[in-house]
Amino acid sequence: MMSALAFFFLGVYTLSLTYVTAYCLSQFNLLYYYKRFDWRRKKEEFKARFAAKAQAEAVAAAVVGGKTITSSQNLGVANADYSLMSTEEYDKTYPFVTIQLPLYNEKYVVERLIDNMVLMDYPRDRFEIHVLDDSTDETQELVKAKVAYHQAQGINIEQIRRKERKGYKAGALKDGMEFAKGEFMAIFDADFLPRPDFLKKTVPHFEDPTIGVVQTRWEHINEDYSMITRLQALQLNVHFTVEQVGRMEGKHFLQFNGTAGLWRRKTIEDAGGWEADTLTEDLDLSIRSQLKGYRIKFLEDVSVPSELPADMNALKAQQFRWMKGGAETARKMLPVVWNSNMNIFQKLNSTLHLLASTVFIFVFVMATSSVPLLYLVNVLAKRHGFDKDFFTVFLLGMLSITLMYYVANVQSKARQVPVVKAVFRFLTHFPLFLAMSMGLSLHNTFAVIEGWRGKKSPFIRTPKFNITNGKDKFSNNKYLKKSLTWGTYMEGFMALYFGVAVLWSAYWGETIFIIYHVMMTIGFGTVYYYSWKHSRA
Repeated sequence: MMSALAFFFLGVYTLSLTYVTAYCLSQFNLLYYYKRFDWRRKKEEFKARFAAKAQAEAVAAAVVGGKTITSSQNLGVANADYSLMSTEEYDKTYPFVTIQLPLYNEKYVVERLIDNMVLMDYPRDRFEIHVLDDSTDETQELVKAKVAYHQAQGINIEQIRRKERKGYKAGALKDGMEFAKGEFMAIFDADFLPRPDFLKKTVPHFEDPTIGVVQTRWEHINEDYSMITRLQALQLNVHFTVEQVGRMEGKHFLQFNGTAGLWRRKTIEDAGGWEADTLTEDLDLSIRSQLKGYRIKFLEDVSVPSELPADMNALKAQQFRWMKGGAETARKMLPVVWNSNMNIFQKLNSTLHLLASTVFIFVFVMATSSVPLLYLVNVLAKRHGFDKDFFTVFLLGMLSITLMYYVANVQSKARQVPVVKAVFRFLTHFPLFLAMSMGLSLHNTFAVIEGWRGKKSPFIRTPKFNITNGKDKFSNNKYLKKSLTWGTYMEGFMALYFGVAVLWSAYWGETIFIIYHVMMTIGFGTVYYYSWKHSRA
């Protein structure tokens, strides 16, 4: 009986570990493509600098020789004079853009959002701003006042309200299309602050008719606010460098991330428009548009500052929506992907992309099954000659993920600190990131299971607090979650569960899982503690 139980837990643990390792190793494919792209980009930049230097020398030589050569003749005109353009040239250079700002109850950041958006360095008669305001609190009055003020300054801006918040964000974007005049649709969430040159840097890429979406990299204005925000940045930097660039270089499907991007209107319409049957309407439409033959262009060089959740409960709400929405989209789109005319490698990569959230189920099952296995592994060793060193082969997956995170946070353009500081931060923060990710595995497992079951739930937005530096506080913020769920109490129990396993390991001298269990204890303990603390802020 004991041997059967031991083999059962060994099988569960090994199966889960195999899945997690296979997923991690599959990411190495994206790292390879990212480094290939990065090498080619650096080569092209070197050639461009060399050509610019040669051109500058030629201009200098021409001046010395007495020739009259203007800078515009040699180096091009950086800022075209509107008055010298024909109507056709003007319309082609500056196609009309609708900027959509979907929001719901964002009193702390909405004024900052609108004031930033009107600074867009683009001809005023070639863009409009639509504040798609579904708010039910004082946010709507703040929007009304700001819109009126900027309208008086000559800005083409409107507040658009719906009678019913049907379809949540996807519904707002879909309904907003009826009022939009733009050939292109720029979308920004309430906490995003694009720089004035955003449209000038993104619109030209649509000269390629196959480009349906241009997605830019997220930057973090409050990355250094707390350990929670720094760990989030560590993870998001991977997605907005290695993953997105790697998929683009490998000719795999990319993802529009819901904000900080620009859509060709025709692409949205050809793909069937925004649909609200999943919580990740952005991923859903991304897949459908690429199946229609359009491509997504990711610009690692163009970043948009945004605010990371500083509150653990806000982070968990965001994670729940992303994980559940990912599972819902996988449930919806995987059959479509496999029935498409994509090649087998694109289908496999798209499948791994859509199943990304599902890895948390295996992380959680692997963790919980490792505790009874801590005792039973000795039964297997004594009765059946099981070699515990068997598990070391799975360290390859950890190596793959470590390399990805190192490249993204130390070597890539996402790095915003000096290299020495970046290396130190990576060495000290990466283990903590792994621990917190494990601590969120229970919460995310619930989300993924709900998604696969088809259980519907409302779109819970991630509240923004206008947090930019360590002096800012979010205590008494009206959007803070004030109560704890039973899932949070289970996270506290899991911290005790793994804590006991650590003590048990130390007492019996069986250290095979001790580091792993210490990380699980820290992860679940951290998630529980901050969930409790922030609910009482």
